[in-house]
Amino acid sequence: MSEGMLIFIVMVFTAVFLLSQGIVVPVFGEGKKVRQRLKQRLGEIDAKTNQESLSSLLREKYLRELSPLERRLESLPAMDTLAGIIEQAGHKILAYRLIVLSIVLGLAGGITAYIMTLSLLWAGAGAIVGLVVPVAKMLRDRKNRIELFEEQLPDAIDSMKRALRAGHPFGAALKLVSEDLDDPVAREFELTFADINYGNDLRRAMLGLLQRIPSLTVMALVTAVLVQKETGGNLAEILEQISSVIRSRFKFYRRVTTLSAEGRLSAWILTMVPFALFAVITYTTPEYLPVLMDDPIGKQLVIFGFVMMISGIFWIRQIIRIDV
Repeated sequence: MSEGMLIFIVMVFTAVFLLSQGIVVPVFGEGKKVRQRLKQRLGEIDAKTNQESLSSLLREKYLRELSPLERRLESLPAMDTLAGIIEQAGHKILAYRLIVLSIVLGLAGGITAYIMTLSLLWAGAGAIVGLVVPVAKMLRDRKNRIELFEEQLPDAIDSMKRALRAGHPFGAALKLVSEDLDDPVAREFELTFADINYGNDLRRAMLGLLQRIPSLTVMALVTAVLVQKETGGNLAEILEQISSVIRSRFKFYRRVTTLSAEGRLSAWILTMVPFALFAVITYTTPEYLPVLMDDPIGKQLVIFGFVMMISGIFWIRQIIRIDV
């Protein structure tokens, strides 16, 4: 396989990956300012209390049950962050095992690509794909789980509201949600209830929920509960208002998605047209493109055009993306 064809395939893969992973498509996610607010809110956990969260206690207990080698590997730098991502994704694999899996898949992908093509370039590409796939899947599962939690949250808040109006305490309302609804909201509310039941105060337990599910909607719920705890008021009415706001936010998001559909379609068309023309010209006039792909100046022009296309993708993202 020629070097020009390899460059073409790599460019197609990169463009499709960027488009499919939501670089262009507006997503129901958190913008930069929202992430800063979440980080600031989570910083209050260590700033105002010295108690450990239930997740931290469970992780320490889990680490004590590992072998000395596994405990040492799991204690390496950045493993805590990776373990947090794995927990938010709803998986139970250890962080170091995910790294080992990525390395094994990277070696397998590189060796397989080299055996099939006898090309070091393809071997390197196969190794990179193998390394990235497990972590990319984990990040994707984390995103999907948080989105599913947000979809279930209004129903969970309504259940809490009914339980509070029936006279149940807040902890019992959390327990009822964990029994009546499905995962992931049932699992997270069960952990929050256990956090309170094991001796942590309400503030610590709710901030622990926000730490496990870093989302703007969860932050609204946690903030409302904590403010009500400090200032008083009817928590059931507050929860009713929060549920209404969250549902309105989803409704507005769906409207934004509909209105931005034309921009997203334009992004796909403008990005894929050069590759479609390349394929058509290669098929109809095979002697035309080798002059461009084999000449050094031609390669520079192709790379320049690809860089400009990527810049266009991000530019379209800025135009049509609206943080809801």
